[in-house]
Amino acid sequence: MHARRAIRAAFERAAAGYDAAAVLQQEVARRLDERLTVMRIDPAVVLDAGCGTGFGLPLLRARYPRARLLALDLALAMLRQARAKYETPPGPLGRLWSRLTPHASPLSFLCADLERLPLAASSLDLVWSNLTLQWVGDPVQTFRELRRVLRPGGLLLFSTFGPDTLKELRQAFAGVDGHAHVNRFIDLHDLGDALVHTGFQHPVMEMEFITLTYPDLKALLRELKAIGADTVLEGRRRGLMGKASWQRLEQNYERLRRADGRLPATFEVIYGHAWAVGPGPAQGGRRVISLRLEPG
Repeated sequence: MHARRAIRAAFERAAAGYDAAAVLQQEVARRLDERLTVMRIDPAVVLDAGCGTGFGLPLLRARYPRARLLALDLALAMLRQARAKYETPPGPLGRLWSRLTPHASPLSFLCADLERLPLAASSLDLVWSNLTLQWVGDPVQTFRELRRVLRPGGLLLFSTFGPDTLKELRQAFAGVDGHAHVNRFIDLHDLGDALVHTGFQHPVMEMEFITLTYPDLKALLRELKAIGADTVLEGRRRGLMGKASWQRLEQNYERLRRADGRLPATFEVIYGHAWAVGPGPAQGGRRVISLRLEPG
């Protein structure tokens, strides 16, 4: 529970400046939206699970203009940012907007934990989750909850980070102070197994590498903090890193500097989708389809 409070606090602090720094999150959201193009669904109720400041909401509204949208996030400050951008304004302006957009989908906001959803069983047709599942404490419990709230025939579509995320930073930290500074994210195959274990069927998993570059290490760490992802750096000693340790860390990372003078940061992005087919858990033994998309 302590970890959940730390994650919530980090995203609360990051909410105001999140959009300016969340370039990767926005790009992955667009790629996740593209995957819906081939999905044969016409959902009446859609959950954006971990909506952040709401970047995915206009994508979902454009694709399913008559669906009811539910925007859920653990951090109240994130929800407030999303509401300020997308909720119908109050008063005369809101009434005018409603008359101008009579067929716009209704939008509701929920501050809640994905592991304990305040939603009725079989109440959703689509759960969309963009780069959120890496922050949950128990992925199996989270998938179990998402399966519970999906109707038979409902779809779960998500993106998350895989274990090679920030591999350069992990490598640079190695041998500096003996602390494990970078989180270990869940492997693609383990996520697929968890989907089957919790009652989803026909899971499809994909992976790609996305590499961002930065002028220096401080710029990378500032961006991680700006998007609330400084909790990705765990196992740190109490207090600030000593000057000698910081210099060793910078020197280690500098060895990776590219010909263009910038430092790389790799993100392993996993995409997955699975279906809620019929009541109850799926039978074991179903094969998980895995497609690795290598950079090139």
